[in-house]
Amino acid sequence: MNPNTTAVILVGYQNDYFDRDGLLHQVFEESSTIHNVITNTVKFIKQLPTSTLVIATPIHFTPTYEELIDPVGILKNIKDAGALQAGNKGSQMTTELLPFASQILEIQGKRGFNAFAYTDLHQVLQANQIKDIAIAGAITSICIDSTGRAAQELGYQVSILSDCTAARTVFEQEFYCENIFPIYSNVITHQKMLDSFKVMQ
Repeated sequence: MNPNTTAVILVGYQNDYFDRDGLLHQVFEESSTIHNVITNTVKFIKQLPTSTLVIATPIHFTPTYEELIDPVGILKNIKDAGALQAGNKGSQMTTELLPFASQILEIQGKRGFNAFAYTDLHQVLQANQIKDIAIAGAITSICIDSTGRAAQELGYQVSILSDCTAARTVFEQEFYCENIFPIYSNVITHQKMLDSFKVMQ
């Protein structure tokens, strides 16, 4: 994997998910899971080559959630909880990643599960001649899976960072990493990805 043609896509690294007081934090069965993910992600970003593009794709809604028409499932839960409203603390980048804000390109427009939908993510990746993408964040079975499938269909080589993604339950995380993601992507740890970069140097 070439660090010069690789992008890391950060999905859902927002306070409503990752902060202990976040409005959506309770969707995770074990708080330790989300804590481990943010710890691993910080370690990962610290060691990334400067040539590797890092992109955050936050999801934001207006106070009336007019973007959502008859939402069901987790989108309905988000609306009912009043979560991820643009301008609120809960929608902002999680505190642990703020020290890296200057090296993270934030792409706005995400309104659902897939980070490519309603955003110019694909255009930005193409402009930077990106061939490989690694996906990290939450939630494994929803936004990570949707974004990964979309990326594969657009022609990117996809890697899912198994220790930098968070599912609602341990079972869900293991099931997706062992049975779903391998169908269309490489499932690797953040250290394995860093090691692959070292081989290229």
